[in-house]
Amino acid sequence: MHHATPLISTIVGGLVLAFILGALANRLKLPPLIGYLCAGIVVGPHTPGYTADQALAPELAELGVILLMFGVGLHFSLKDLMAVKKIAIPGAVVQIAIATMLGMGAAWGFGWEWGPGLVFGLALSVASTVVLLKALQERELVESPQGRIAVGWLIVEDLAMVLTLVLLPALAGLLMPSGDVAGPDAAAPGSGEILFTVLATLGKVAAFVAVMLVIGRRFIPWMLERIVWTGSRELFRLAVLATALGVAFGAYSLFGVSFALGAFFAGMVLAESEFSHRAAEESLPLRDAFSVLFFVSVGMLFNPMVLITDPWGVLATLFIIVVGKSLAALCIVRVFGHSTRTGMTIAVSLAQIGEFSFILAGLGVYLKILPERGQALILAGALLSIMLNPLLFHLLDRYNARQADEGDPQPA
Repeated sequence: MHHATPLISTIVGGLVLAFILGALANRLKLPPLIGYLCAGIVVGPHTPGYTADQALAPELAELGVILLMFGVGLHFSLKDLMAVKKIAIPGAVVQIAIATMLGMGAAWGFGWEWGPGLVFGLALSVASTVVLLKALQERELVESPQGRIAVGWLIVEDLAMVLTLVLLPALAGLLMPSGDVAGPDAAAPGSGEILFTVLATLGKVAAFVAVMLVIGRRFIPWMLERIVWTGSRELFRLAVLATALGVAFGAYSLFGVSFALGAFFAGMVLAESEFSHRAAEESLPLRDAFSVLFFVSVGMLFNPMVLITDPWGVLATLFIIVVGKSLAALCIVRVFGHSTRTGMTIAVSLAQIGEFSFILAGLGVYLKILPERGQALILAGALLSIMLNPLLFHLLDRYNARQADEGDPQPA
C-alpha cells in the first residue's frame, strides 16, 4: 500500500544529502556547514529535481533553532565573559553598531527604508558560533588570550541577538516599511502604542526569567539528580531533551516569548547544574541532527540566481561582513592596547555570519520588515563568508609564522 511520507522524505532527503555534501566540504577543507546549506539548495524549490516539503521544513527548522539555542545557553559562561569583560563587552557593542550602520548604508543604497536597513545591518553584525568555535578549536586557540577574547566577544553578540529576537516583534509596527503597515491607507502605530507593546513584551520576558530563576534553577537540577539516581542513561537523555523542548514551548505558550529565548534560558539554567557537562554530551547527537536540518531548511530559501541577478548587492553584503566588520574589530582591539596578532585573530574570527543571521532574517521576512531580497543577500553573504573564512585563517597562520620567524612573537 502506498503511503504519503512527506515528513520522512524531507528528513531523509535532507540528512542524506547533508551528510554527502558535508563530507565533501570537509574533504575540501571547508566547514561542513557549507555542505549542509548546499544540501538545502539542492532540495529547495529554486533548483531542479526533488523538492522537500515546503510546509514541514520550517517546522523542522524551528526544532533545530530550539536545540541550537539550547546548546548556546548550555555553553554560556558568565565566568568566561567576566574574565575579558573590559574589551569583549564594549568591543562587541561598538562592532555591532558599526556593522549595523554599514548594513543600513548599503540598504539605503538599495532604496530601502531605515527599518529594513536596521534588520539587515543587525543580521550582518553577528558571527557564527559554530564556525568561530570550530576554527579556534582546530588551532588550539580557545584557551589562548586571543581565543578567550573572541569567545567573550561572541557571547556578547549572542546576548545582543537574543534581545533583538525578543524585541523585534514588538517593534515590527515601527520598523515595517510605510507601504506595508496593514495596508497602504493604514496609519503607522503611534509612539504610545509602540511603547506599550515594548513594555508589555519586556514584562512577559521578565516574568518568564523570574520563573526560571526562582523555580527553574531549583526544579531542573533537582529533577536531573533524581534521574541520575535511576542509573538510566536513556532517561537522562530524554530528561534533557524534554527540558529543552518543554521550557521552549512553555515560554511561548504561557508568556508569549519566542521558542529561541525559552530554549536559551533552559540551557543557561542547566549550565549551572553539576550535570551540565553530561547534559551537553548526551544531547549533542540530537542537537547536531536537528541543527543540520535547520541549516538545510535555510539553504532551501536560497536562490543561487541571486549571484547572477544581484551581483553588486552580494558583493556589498560580503564586503561588510569580511572587510568592514573585521576592520572595525581590528581597530577596536588595537585601541584597547592589544597586539596586532590578537586583533587580526579576532578580526578573522568574526569575518563571517551564520545561525543568528539566518534566524533574524527569517523573522524579519515573517514580520514583513525585511524584503525577501534582503534575506537572499544575507544567505549569499553567509555562504560566501563561511567559504572564505578557512582561507583567511590560513593567511593569518602564515602571517603569524612569518612574525615568529622574524623573532617578533607579538604577545597578546
